[in-house]
Amino acid sequence: MKQFSYRHTKESELMANLDAAAKEQAELSEEELFSFAEFNAAEVERTGYSNYSYWRSTLRAFLKNKAAVALLALLVLLLLFTFIQPYLPGQYDPNEIINDASGMQYRNVPPGGQFLLGTNSIGQDLWARIWAGTRTSLFIGLVVAIVEALIGITVGVIWGYVRKADVILTEIYNIIDNIPNTIVLILISYILKPGIKTLIFAMCLTGWIQMARFIRNQILIIRDRDYNVASRCLGTPTWKIMVKNLLPYLVSVIMLRMALTIPGAIGSEVFVTYIGLGLPVDVPSLGNLINEGRALITSPALRYQLLYPTIILSFVTISFYIIGNAFSDAADPKNHV
Repeated sequence: MKQFSYRHTKESELMANLDAAAKEQAELSEEELFSFAEFNAAEVERTGYSNYSYWRSTLRAFLKNKAAVALLALLVLLLLFTFIQPYLPGQYDPNEIINDASGMQYRNVPPGGQFLLGTNSIGQDLWARIWAGTRTSLFIGLVVAIVEALIGITVGVIWGYVRKADVILTEIYNIIDNIPNTIVLILISYILKPGIKTLIFAMCLTGWIQMARFIRNQILIIRDRDYNVASRCLGTPTWKIMVKNLLPYLVSVIMLRMALTIPGAIGSEVFVTYIGLGLPVDVPSLGNLINEGRALITSPALRYQLLYPTIILSFVTISFYIIGNAFSDAADPKNHV
């Protein structure tokens, strides 16, 4: 009985305390009960925002490759000097035949003195012709790479994503791919008037097909992934899925293919000129210079006319290959940590 009374007393005291606390809380004003937390912008940015940037991460990964960075710097300097060279003082016209005071041509003058890289067999300055030829060959390579990328990427994305177009584009690919590219270059160069436009047209006529095939294979891999299926279910237009979902995933492989297309186009120009169907003699190019120099390879004193353009061609080709591979690796999101 005493224990029951004691428990009842404790419960009564507890209830009294709760009633007092409730009464005290009820007497408090709304301002005393609630207070706004201070807003800290720095804390919000730190906890709720990621500062990841795809291109910044790509650049950071690319800069880790010291060899590619060094080659890129040298290549940029070479490109800048190629376009600045004609405006420097004391430069000869690449097609000018230079005569001495007696009216005789400066034929096959060795490097040094008045002519830094010597002259060719008709008295033209080899220094001026090499840089003019580099400009021509790089222009051809860049235009071919851009045209092939535009056509190849467009056709490749449609080929890989639109199922109804697969049969038609596959047949077109089989037909074009079975025609040797060398035959196309020779026929177009033989039929049309020799010139830069003819070479670009001949290279682009079938060159885009490999880019399209490559892009198509990549699209097939990612076409039916969850985020693409979800986009289709939400009614996203097909073109928007291609541009927003598919192409950003292929940036690395597209840049690699374009980087390899440039030296490939320059090599094709050299080959066509080498067999006598390339650019006219009055249009300096690396192909023309190498074609002229190969006839003098048996003469040790005149081999410099083949050596210098070959060095420039080799440097440009190797640089684009290494830089393209390095950028492709850097653009791969898997390497962004």
